This record gives sequence, C-alpha cells and structure tokens, in this order.
Amino acid sequence: MELVSASFIRGKLCGLQKEWTMRLKIGLAAILALAATQVMANPDQAIRDALKTMNFNVPVKAVSESPVAGLYSVELESGRVLYASADGKYFVQGSLIEVNDGKPRNLTSIAEARNIGAVINGLPQQELIVFAPEQPKTHITVFTDVDCGYCRKLHNEVQQLNDLGIEVRYAAFPRGGMQSRAASVMQSVWCADDRKAALTAAKQGDEVAPASCENPVERQFELGQQVGVQGTPAIFMANGVLIPGYQPAAQLAAIALENQ
Repeated sequence: MELVSASFIRGKLCGLQKEWTMRLKIGLAAILALAATQVMANPDQAIRDALKTMNFNVPVKAVSESPVAGLYSVELESGRVLYASADGKYFVQGSLIEVNDGKPRNLTSIAEARNIGAVINGLPQQELIVFAPEQPKTHITVFTDVDCGYCRKLHNEVQQLNDLGIEVRYAAFPRGGMQSRAASVMQSVWCADDRKAALTAAKQGDEVAPASCENPVERQFELGQQVGVQGTPAIFMANGVLIPGYQPAAQLAAIALENQ
C-alpha cells in the first residue's frame, strides 16, 4: 500500500479550494450581470411607470439613451425634454450641454425646438387665425392675448410681415387664464363669422360681439403652457425656435427666414 504524504494532501485540498473559489466568483459575477441586465432591460417602462406614480399628466412620446451614460432622454408629446435614470428614481429638468473643443452646444434646446416645431406645425389650420401672403416663404405661429400691448403692436405690423413673405398664424393664450376677460373675448373672436376681422377689432380695443361655439382657445392655452410660453407674444419659428416677445417686422422676418 502506497503512502500519501501530508504535503501532497494539502496541495490537493488547496487546489480544490482555488477551483471552487474561482467557480464561486464566476457564478456570482454571472448572477450580478443577470440582475443588472434585468434592471436595465426596460428603462422605458420603468421611467413611464415612475411618471405615472407622480400623476404626471403630459404623455411621453419616447424614451432613449442620452449621450451621458446611465441618463435617459424623455421626450414628451408637448415637445419638452426631461432626463431620467434607468430605474426611474431620479429625474432632471434642465439643459444638457455638450462641449467639443471648447464649443458648447445645448442638446436640450436643439431637441425641444425640433419636437415643439413638429407639435405646433401640426396644429389644425382651421383652429388658428391665419394672415397669409399670396406666396408665403415661411410661417410663424404667435401665441397671443388681445389685451397685450406688444401683441397689439405686432398685429399692426402683420401686413408688413405678409409683404415680406411671412405667414402669421395666431393661437390663443389668455395670460390671465381661462376665467379672465381676455379668455372670454378670445372665445368670441374664435367663434366669429370673420375671425380675422374680430381679432383685429379686439386688438384695437373695440367691442367684439359675444359668441359661443366649440372652440380651441382652452386647448391652445394649455398647449402654450406645455411648450414653455410664459408671456405674450410668444413667437415660434417654423423650426420650433421660440422668440419670446415683440420684434419689429423687418427683424422678425429675417429671423423667420433663417429658421424655416
């Protein structure tokens, strides 16, 4: 009978211990990787579910990876953009700035302009009050209030804008809310037989005959809030870029032609 030395047995045991330790490490790594994959498998759903629990009332259009690892871009149907962690536990509202060779680029503004442009350009023409030249070169959409001084000043220059090839599309935005006098007047304007004449009269301070009908004033007011309108006139270029406030006709036309 061959005798086995103690050192040989210790060597065998040591080899087995190393083998099982390695297997354990590999197994744990696989388990952790699987868990991470399951957590990250559907960030779209996790983010949407988190927004639902917060009673967030703006529908989500799309969720996609942002240029920042672990941060997801949440595009809302209003055109605005949020950012979220993959598990939906953290949300950020603000600008994501990309810097290349010392040159900053606001990725959020670029995305929002593109998205908002699509939303606003998709508004039904029959729900807007449109002043159009015979051959428009481009258009602007103006969220307006009949009691706003600068809105009235802009309206006085609509013909100049038309002469420069700019189509002017008006959407309603009563700054005082839907219970304000302006909201009531604007609903009468949108329900008038000649809406362009009624809008011009209201902006000149003249009385507009009360009228009621199914109208888009409240929907347009709510949309304005969703796309970031904070005052009037709020002027959106055809590509979705927002110009907040009055601009003289010639200057506004130049901006509009640069942002088709």
